[in-house]
Amino acid sequence: MAMSLNKAQIIGNLTRDPEVRQTPAGQSVASFGVATNFTWNDSSGQKQEKVEFHNVVAWGKLAEICGTYLKKGQKIYIEGRLQTRDWEGEDGVKRYRTEIVAENMIMLSPKGQSGDSGFAASSGMGANMGSSNNMGSEPSPVEPVMSQSQEKRPEGIAQTDAPSTGSANESKVKDEDVVVEDLPF
Repeated sequence: MAMSLNKAQIIGNLTRDPEVRQTPAGQSVASFGVATNFTWNDSSGQKQEKVEFHNVVAWGKLAEICGTYLKKGQKIYIEGRLQTRDWEGEDGVKRYRTEIVAENMIMLSPKGQSGDSGFAASSGMGANMGSSNNMGSEPSPVEPVMSQSQEKRPEGIAQTDAPSTGSANESKVKDEDVVVEDLPF
């Protein structure tokens, strides 16, 4: 059996405010851009830098959370999968767009910078502040669930926790925990 993996993780700054719209079926979808920097030394030892611009799409509760709390300039962590869409333009030419479909989002901006900071949201869990006694309860679609453990995390970074009970919620949500120590910064 062939194994495959499609996972994207980025830390960068929002290049524009999220744009939230509704599908004909009534589902929320948010789209926004994130810029990341890549630096390296060229053959002569000079430091070079390149900025990459990533298109990000979030669905459902996560889309609503992104639309409410994210603003241009904020630093965020996005975890998701790569997806390429294609369509035919009015000129008859086929166009392609690769984007990251977000499954988890963590706001990393310090407090007071582009709004409040320090909560995590997941496409399966709404906004879950890492409360271990949550036991699979569904958070509200827009309001983040605050937890005492937030204050113990460095720089207000929260951690997403999947429910630890054997409930029906666990079978439909299999998001792995995002642990602060695992983030590459």
